[in-house]
Amino acid sequence: MFQKTVLKNGVRIVTERLPYVHSVSTGIWVNVGSRDEEENERGITHLIEHMLFKGTESRTALDIAKELDSVGGFANAFTSKEHVCFHAKVLDTHLPLVVDVLTDIFLNSVFDPQEIAREQQVIVQEIRMIEDTPDELVHILFQEMYWKGNTLGLPIYGTVETVEKADRESIKAYVARKFHPTRIVIAAAGNLDHERFVELVAPSMETWNHAPTPRNRKTPTENYEIKVMRKDLEQVHLTLGMKGASHVDENRFACHLLNVILGNSMSSRLFQEVREKRGLAYSVFSFLNSHEDTGIFGVYAGVSPKNVEETLRVILDQLEKLSKEPISDTEAAAAKEYVKGSMYLNAESTDSRMNRLARNEFLFGRDVPFEEVEARINAVTPEALHEWFCTTYAPSRCGLLFLGPLDTDEESIRQSLLQR
Repeated sequence: MFQKTVLKNGVRIVTERLPYVHSVSTGIWVNVGSRDEEENERGITHLIEHMLFKGTESRTALDIAKELDSVGGFANAFTSKEHVCFHAKVLDTHLPLVVDVLTDIFLNSVFDPQEIAREQQVIVQEIRMIEDTPDELVHILFQEMYWKGNTLGLPIYGTVETVEKADRESIKAYVARKFHPTRIVIAAAGNLDHERFVELVAPSMETWNHAPTPRNRKTPTENYEIKVMRKDLEQVHLTLGMKGASHVDENRFACHLLNVILGNSMSSRLFQEVREKRGLAYSVFSFLNSHEDTGIFGVYAGVSPKNVEETLRVILDQLEKLSKEPISDTEAAAAKEYVKGSMYLNAESTDSRMNRLARNEFLFGRDVPFEEVEARINAVTPEALHEWFCTTYAPSRCGLLFLGPLDTDEESIRQSLLQR
């Protein structure tokens, strides 16, 4: 059962009671992410995420770890382009403890300068690790190219220079400016009572009362560039992308279904054509990166340099086929079952339910029942799938980035695309 309470300062509390489980997943979410940072603040949200577990006025970092470990609990945090979240999962009997710990780290972290210096070095190593992980790096580079000039395209972790520049004063000032109560959602899913949960959360969270500041999120325009970034690697990592559905786009269900059909399952067209039939790549898939106002629908493949041309041809052939030939009722029905199955299987996790509560509150301001989502999925026709794809795909409306030892230049690739 879904319930919602809004505290006097605007903090929203949303819960879903699942009486058949023995756990509770809880998260403090803030609708602030890397796209909200100024140029000299790149990576500061991610740094704050790290720092909130490094000690409060009454707990050391070790105390925090020990308290959660002592009850078999699990705590973590993450930063995205649009949110930062601090979350934990414990047995239902230990809910008061986890609420006390989470609200304490959120409200009372001391941001000790020595801890900041240590964590800055951890994040610098994280940045360098990603630079050594080309199948991850290529997506970051692609977004930076595709949404050029917009903060949505910039990496969540910032740069070495901006991360090392942050200090206690800039961190506290950023929190004061950005972490306004009306941007906070506290979500919990599991075996809990809503009113009791509110009683645990409200006394501390109602004291949070930073003044509101305007947020300057701008929807990016697409940059249909072709870029070759040469790097001494074993493979060439290829990413192709076009405009995809946002989280609130009416066509988001069609986009998710097309993602399954194109390359997000083992029976998908790309997996079968590129990997199973031709053996061109071990890793090939399509993806959908959605945000509140836009998204990317794209394809990734990691291939030997000698197979780049053939792999790109097969990918483009499959995209052309999707744009010119109708999708069969059988293929559409199978994709629907895949998406619905994934949704309901994820629903068996309290972590997943907690995430879903918070995201729906931010995007829609309400609970979105599973039955409503299933009905929207079922209502998508094969004709609607084809129609949506035709509105978004054309070779001239695709960005394309190659990372690795590729001899071909951008102009040769562009001419090849234009000849299709």
